[in-house]
Amino acid sequence: MLTRTVAPAFAAAASAAVTGSLLWAPAVSAQTPGPSPSTSVPTQDSSAEAETGGVRILKKDPGGDLMAGAAFTLLDTTGEVAGKGATDARGLLAFDDLAPGVYRLKETSSGSPLHTTVPDRDVVITPGITIPLTVVDPFKPATVLLKTTDDKTGRLLAGSTVNIGSGTTTLLTLTTKANATATATLPVNSRTGETFWVRQTKAPAGYDLYKPSRTFTAGPGAPVTVTVTNTKTSTGASPAPDPSDTPAPGKPDGNESSTPSSSGSRPGSDTTSPVTDNPESSSTSPVPGADGALAHTGANTTPWLAAGGALLLATGTVAVIAARRRRKANAGDSPTEG
Repeated sequence: MLTRTVAPAFAAAASAAVTGSLLWAPAVSAQTPGPSPSTSVPTQDSSAEAETGGVRILKKDPGGDLMAGAAFTLLDTTGEVAGKGATDARGLLAFDDLAPGVYRLKETSSGSPLHTTVPDRDVVITPGITIPLTVVDPFKPATVLLKTTDDKTGRLLAGSTVNIGSGTTTLLTLTTKANATATATLPVNSRTGETFWVRQTKAPAGYDLYKPSRTFTAGPGAPVTVTVTNTKTSTGASPAPDPSDTPAPGKPDGNESSTPSSSGSRPGSDTTSPVTDNPESSSTSPVPGADGALAHTGANTTPWLAAGGALLLATGTVAVIAARRRRKANAGDSPTEG
């Protein structure tokens, strides 16, 4: 028989709540019989002792709030319904006058859009004992949808792995699949929701890792979308050349200066003045057109200048010798004065 009458002392005997589970309180002992009555007073027949038991449920949520409207069904060993009902405004529900044995207690509804039910469990009914039982319904988990996108185009990216957690604890690890998304449930322990962090541990191929840690809030039973954006990895293109390193026109080597030094040129470089090793030729001006071509400038003109100087010197010497010979000849041909 199902009744919703609750003994006044029940709440004090209820055990501490454990989230998402049913917790047994210490069994209530049968009352100890009093002193034997006088033989002149009729005694109560011991056969009148109760042979049934019961269970009384106190329903709470993780925050300790009492929950009304939570529905339960009690099944016997044959699967038949031995009782059913819902908690009242004080979160209480009683099943009394139960035959001793093992029963299966099922919570069919939490009575709240924010809470989920607890798993089924067995209840052992003992004659003469009413068992206090506290049921704590956890909050419904949030549903997380993970997306990873290209920060420029918004295109969804596969192969992104993130950790989601609270405080110092990692609660979820998600990786976007071929459809570039991932979903999971996230436990929530507050009626008003909780704040969680998300950190990317592996970026999609061809993208840089998103290093900052982001936060988001999820409420019980609510869907939430978490989006991480990634930037494409640099292609490694060479930086623009420094204008100061650009070789001047006609310079094969960029290390050469584009402006000649005012104090002279480096060894092996072209110069604007001819250089010669012959001291005599240094004071002799070359004769333009002597070889039918323009005189060369630079270090490669030295042999030509030396040869020209030698030729001029030889020509001058021959001219001097010829002049002397002519003077001697003229002197020998002059008439002798009488």
